[in-house]
Amino acid sequence: MDKTNRLMRSAMDTDEAFRIALGEVLDGLGMTAQDLAKKAHISPSTIYKIANEDRSPSLDVLRKILRAVREAEGLRAGNFIALIVTRQVLDEVVERSVRIGDESVRVREYPAATVEDAIVAAIRAERDGAVAVVCAPIVSPTIEKILNIPIATIVPKDSVTEAIKLAARKSRD
Repeated sequence: MDKTNRLMRSAMDTDEAFRIALGEVLDGLGMTAQDLAKKAHISPSTIYKIANEDRSPSLDVLRKILRAVREAEGLRAGNFIALIVTRQVLDEVVERSVRIGDESVRVREYPAATVEDAIVAAIRAERDGAVAVVCAPIVSPTIEKILNIPIATIVPKDSVTEAIKLAARKSRD
């Protein structure tokens, strides 16, 4: 089990389980609490209180910790947007990257034939390091409840490219 999943599962268990898992994950990554605080953009005292006192992280802080650990594991290095649609739609997509300001963001395809395929693909995309997901409206509400990255919904009157650009902008917020 990767370190991010271990932290998520321990956070759902107890504060003590999370505290133990956090210490073990930091050791495994060769990071200090200071390193994590800097990478997660939270104060060192917040990490200290979670790691050494009986404090539960807020949802926002937990997300920042998980994101920082994911990056430390090298899972966020992809810098891509996941496009989860049917093979037929993928065949029509011309854009393979999107320019946002000075930066180019790649598009990685995840074909899905069923709602279940789309949910599994979304989870896989986040684990692969996607910065955002573009998907159909039938699955976006469910995927938003599962993932910790932005979701953009393809609206039939809009193009897939516009949804990808929206996802890219959301990923920068």
